[in-house]
Amino acid sequence: MRPMKHTQNRCCPAAVFSLFCTLLVTGCTTLPDQSATVDSNATQQITTSSPENVLPGDRNPPRPDIELTEDILYKLLVAEVAGQRGQLDIAVKNYLELARQTRDPEIASRATRIAVYARDDEAAYQAARIWVELDPENSDAHQVLAVMAVRDGDLEQAMNHFQYILHNAGGVIDQKLWIIANLLSKEEDQEVARQVMDQLMQDHQDDPDALYAYAHVMSRLNDDEKSLQILEKVLELVPDNVNANISYVSLLQKTDRTSEAIAWLEKTLQKNTEDNFNLRLYYARLLTDQKRFDDARRQFELLVSEAPNNVDVLYALGLLNLQNNRLDEAQTYFERLSSLGEQSSEANYYLGRIAEEKGELEKAADWYQNLQDGSNYFDAQVRLALIYARQKDIEAAREQLHSIKADNLEQKNIIIQAEGELLVEEKRFQDAMAVYNTALTQSSDPDLLYSRAMLAEKMGRLDILERDLQTILEQDPNHAQALNALGYTLADRTNRYQEAYTYIKKALELKPDDFYILDSMGWVLYRMGRLEESIEFLNRALKQRRDPEIAAHLGEVLWVKGDRAAAREIWEAALQETPEDSRLLDVIKRFSP
Repeated sequence: MRPMKHTQNRCCPAAVFSLFCTLLVTGCTTLPDQSATVDSNATQQITTSSPENVLPGDRNPPRPDIELTEDILYKLLVAEVAGQRGQLDIAVKNYLELARQTRDPEIASRATRIAVYARDDEAAYQAARIWVELDPENSDAHQVLAVMAVRDGDLEQAMNHFQYILHNAGGVIDQKLWIIANLLSKEEDQEVARQVMDQLMQDHQDDPDALYAYAHVMSRLNDDEKSLQILEKVLELVPDNVNANISYVSLLQKTDRTSEAIAWLEKTLQKNTEDNFNLRLYYARLLTDQKRFDDARRQFELLVSEAPNNVDVLYALGLLNLQNNRLDEAQTYFERLSSLGEQSSEANYYLGRIAEEKGELEKAADWYQNLQDGSNYFDAQVRLALIYARQKDIEAAREQLHSIKADNLEQKNIIIQAEGELLVEEKRFQDAMAVYNTALTQSSDPDLLYSRAMLAEKMGRLDILERDLQTILEQDPNHAQALNALGYTLADRTNRYQEAYTYIKKALELKPDDFYILDSMGWVLYRMGRLEESIEFLNRALKQRRDPEIAAHLGEVLWVKGDRAAAREIWEAALQETPEDSRLLDVIKRFSP
């Protein structure tokens, strides 16, 4: 029952009386409804009321004719109202009394479920005992009693009830094992649960379906080694079973034995030449996870020849070819995926990316404009703005950015930064500064502060740069990017070398392999006159990333040190890769005769 509106949880006695009279006059055949008052789904902790756990074959037992008395009505009313108000102890007490008094299996069931929900083990045990006496073939009642026996450490009683479920309730053996597993996996004493399962399985050692369920039970009980042993036995009985093979290799992968999993799959696929699509698909995905992209692509190509319209395979092949910069092949797979109408948003997005990469800006814009939803929708709209900018229509690009709806702060910042960067590219520094200033009046977001600091550096406003980076560091003293930017700028644009060194040193401690920070350390050491150390750090940075700015720095230090041949070699190698880089050209012009 639900309280009437504006009654402040007061129930109408006449309405309740009328309702219970109607229910009880029919022999209690509809009382208690499992949807009333207490959420019966909560009893799934130790009962099987969910659809996947219901065992076929349970029957409706005969119901007693019950004389409608004031005492019964009163207890029903008190139990239901108490349950509605969350006073579960009162609800349990009255329903348990009703179960004893009426000997009605439905009321006994209701009493059991409410006691379970209330976590009153003693009351649940008493109610379930009454329930199983009245309805001895009901598997739910046996399940409750089995779990109560497990909690009491009474394995013999638990086995009696579980054996009843296995041998008498409807359903196949593996289905019933799954139900028992669901019950046992929620118990704190996992060792008892293992002992129960071991005993239950003694008579089913040659049944692959039962063993397969048993293996999964052991895995859920965190005994992966036992699960692997059981699956090996399953595969001895049914070596071509795809699900057993996949379960086995997934457990190998889970236990950090991925190389064994891959070897097993390769061996199994060689032996099993038919009906191995799902197994090969798993193998291809595992290779992808291991970043063996070429091997994965070859497996997906075998799969697509077998299932040319499989959307998962087409999507994977598109991504793998795109990852290897095989644009034409990627385009073919994404176009096929788009034509099928499934995952079309993802396919259209990547077709736009491919067109962009090929310099086909109009085509890319068309693909992005066709996106209406999907996980890449926001990025597509931002990229559409960038296309307008590349087409020299800055105002159209800004209008596009302003039209994008941001779902969160991160997306909002991306839009602001995109607009700022577009204006910076056009050397419209004041307009870009206005964009950041407006945004930062609402919050001192570190990403926006960093972007404004980098703009300030271009404008020669080191006061703004230092202020914004210091604000970031006040919020997060371990912000490696801000530490590095502040240290590098101080080293490059001022004579505050020791202060710069301190910032960069801390950044390097946070990210010892970051090539940007390695470059900064090399640069500040050069400014401090520590040339040998400088060259060491710059060489490490260049080894990690062949960046023209790092090459410019390293060449300059080598030149100043007197090793002009080495400097020219560094510069010339960098020029071959980036012949128009302004930083590289400037340093060569300054030092070369």
